[in-house]
Amino acid sequence: MKQTRISLLALGIVALSGGGALAEGDVALYNWGEYIEPEILIRFEAETGIHVTMDTYDSNEAMLASLKAGKLGQYDLAIPGDYMVDIMRNEGMLDTFEPSDLTNFGNILPQYIDVPFDPGRHSTIPYLTGTTSFAVDRNKFKGDINSLALLFNPPEELKGKINVLDAQNDVLALASMYLGIPQCTSDRDQLRALNDMLQNAKKDWASFGSDNSREVLVSGDVTLSMTWSGYSARARDEGANVEWAYPKEGYIMWMDNVVLLKDAPNRENALKFMNFLLEPEIGAANTNYAKYAPVLKGEKPFLDEKIANAPESNPPADHPGTFVQSCSEEVQVVYDKIWANLKK
Repeated sequence: MKQTRISLLALGIVALSGGGALAEGDVALYNWGEYIEPEILIRFEAETGIHVTMDTYDSNEAMLASLKAGKLGQYDLAIPGDYMVDIMRNEGMLDTFEPSDLTNFGNILPQYIDVPFDPGRHSTIPYLTGTTSFAVDRNKFKGDINSLALLFNPPEELKGKINVLDAQNDVLALASMYLGIPQCTSDRDQLRALNDMLQNAKKDWASFGSDNSREVLVSGDVTLSMTWSGYSARARDEGANVEWAYPKEGYIMWMDNVVLLKDAPNRENALKFMNFLLEPEIGAANTNYAKYAPVLKGEKPFLDEKIANAPESNPPADHPGTFVQSCSEEVQVVYDKIWANLKK
């Protein structure tokens, strides 16, 4: 797992405010790689004197496994996806706070406050939202991209040229959509069909990769990459002629969230950092950097026009995405076996 530790001291930057910012301790963040505008960390430390350290992971499941293996209590904050918030709560990993603890809480867009995975927002704040599907290099593939068949039953010209996210629940969710079966089904025949379809599709994939799911498009190593909408937009910025797909069978709508972790060693500093992230200018800086969609009121004046108008930022209104579901323990055991077989 790639790890990155970031602080003003590491960057050799000293903030001066009068006699200099007084250090107030640390905050430890567990985050996806390349998922926060570095200047945000610099500005937060300059304004508060609080040093931010950050380790990274490449999937929700990797983050969960790491915390369960003994890292809970080492971090103050993490940034899981919507379905993972439910799982972490059930595992007893989350602390709670009152919205009144965050003076910028009112900046959250109303539709993102009373969410099913954290009604009223007592353990989380929204971070960014986007979609999971796939991007296609249009210099190499001219055909229709409106179907998940390109991932799971690709034409000859795509075979061996496909990257798939190393993200269990995302892959199984899209595979279920392709087969037309419910997410988290407990039907044994449907689960067997899901396993068989994925095993058959695997032979046509070149790689499993999450952190590099943008780079393989830019480099031309693959023609199609299952990835996140922001990675597709960033690949285009880096020169790749990519088109983002909203397949007819469905695609994933997701929301990543900053969660306050149980036994956070720097709880008060963590709340200060959460409140800082809720400032519209800071939220917009993250949106512009990661190229996803905003979650705060007041971001619009600070957004790059190219980001606001990107196809990845504007899903079709008549074809909404679907959130990944959190499965029952019984079904999750089967899902884990399907995934383990797929990764062999």
